[in-house]
Amino acid sequence: MGIGAISSSTSYAPQASAPARQRTPAEPELSPEDQAKVEQLKARDLEVRQHEQAHLAAAGGLATSGASYTYQRGPNGVNYAVGGEVNIDTSPGRTPEETMEKARQIQAAALAPAEPSSQDRSVAARAAQMQQQAQAEISAKQQEVARAYGQSGSQSTIDVFA
Repeated sequence: MGIGAISSSTSYAPQASAPARQRTPAEPELSPEDQAKVEQLKARDLEVRQHEQAHLAAAGGLATSGASYTYQRGPNGVNYAVGGEVNIDTSPGRTPEETMEKARQIQAAALAPAEPSSQDRSVAARAAQMQQQAQAEISAKQQEVARAYGQSGSQSTIDVFA
């Protein structure tokens, strides 16, 4: 599988805003439409950053990078995060058991945000497939071992001498 990216794409209601910042003389006064756009961008920035931090927290050692963001410049000249992603290692483990554990962590990381994106759900679905394949390998090995014991004679006679 390799490296997968889990990213944000949903929107939340704006949080309570911070106290109004004093504008400097070089900053133009914003129109009501531009001010509304800035407030939307602020809310989106907060949402995106929280979303990606949720991925990072759940990914733990599987994260291959910190969060990276795409930005949009607001009418006030400030860049706001409007999208983001966290790259995680989605390669199989060395054993089927390790692969199953890794797949569980990938799913947890992908679905960690309050509102996972379609990309997040896709990564979680691929991890579920990875987990199913690993479980099938484990089951096949267990059946092989059971057949080996069955063919060599699973019944034993024990003589007890008194």
